Amino acid sequence: MTMPLIIPIFIMHRGCPHRCTFCDQQKAAGPYPDDVSETFFRQTVLSHLQHIKKKPDQVQIAFYGGNFTGMPRQDQTRLLKYAQPFLEAGGVSALRISTRPDCLDKERLDFLKEYGVQIVEIGAQSLVDDVLRRAERGHTAGNVDAAVQLLKANGFEVGVHLMAGMPGDSPEGFARSVARTIAMQPHTVRIHPTLVFTGTPLERDHRNGSYEPLTLDEAVLLCKSALLKFTAAGIPVIRIGLQTTPEMEKRGTVIAGPYHPAFRFLVEASIFFDRAASLLSRGDFQEKAVVFSVCPKEQSAFRGLKNENVRKLQNRFGLSGIRVVPDPAQPAGTLHVHCDI
Repeated sequence: MTMPLIIPIFIMHRGCPHRCTFCDQQKAAGPYPDDVSETFFRQTVLSHLQHIKKKPDQVQIAFYGGNFTGMPRQDQTRLLKYAQPFLEAGGVSALRISTRPDCLDKERLDFLKEYGVQIVEIGAQSLVDDVLRRAERGHTAGNVDAAVQLLKANGFEVGVHLMAGMPGDSPEGFARSVARTIAMQPHTVRIHPTLVFTGTPLERDHRNGSYEPLTLDEAVLLCKSALLKFTAAGIPVIRIGLQTTPEMEKRGTVIAGPYHPAFRFLVEASIFFDRAASLLSRGDFQEKAVVFSVCPKEQSAFRGLKNENVRKLQNRFGLSGIRVVPDPAQPAGTLHVHCDI
């Protein structure tokens, strides 16, 4: 799957019937205006288009950070009209929105189609009803299933958002959410671990001891398992971990939780470590030097952060050395190992 260039326009909680316990878009997305003007919209889109080094197959404008179909219809129309000149000129190929699963019906979908919306991302977060209630989501897992099927039946590309480590969730509960999402067969998925932002109800719960976030290692393990399952099911995971913003990097913004600016890299590096360890466990490599052949674009993920995978493999299996050789003939996601001569 070739990823499009997505130009995000954040609508900052607009259309949300209430605030979920974990959510603060100002901190997660940065200092976007409360209301998007046409001037701001045009400047944002043009800035992205002007800085494209290599034109991708698709360029999409995305309305994120709120509940698009929950906004008053005149606000939806105004924002979608801002995008029309870019669609008509051919610089942008499609529009995408994010919304709640309980704010969709046939009439809303017909309206979106009129303005060139082709992709709808559903903020499910979990498919366990008890978890959804505790996070004050205000919808059910059944709403998610119904929304995905309605969107697919009406020709939309569908994305589903999941969060690991939600209040009241467990590894088993998250695994059920993953399995149920796979059964729905969306076109794409996004996953990120739950973070505790300052000023949210979740901060209060964390400080009074009623919520304990995942550790970084726990989050990597859960998201690794999910990525492997979605990949095996043929469902692309287009993001793992929140997009890092300058606001999130400020001291005191994220007060707890498994935040890491390269979270997806950690997940993919962990997968490569497991694959390498499996290969080494099948042979007699004790006190020998070995060579791993990897797809060139995956060399960094194989090595891990600061070469950590290489050091851990060498220590665990008593190797005298490890060489990593990029091989264009090596299929992505696979490894080959042999003794160094």
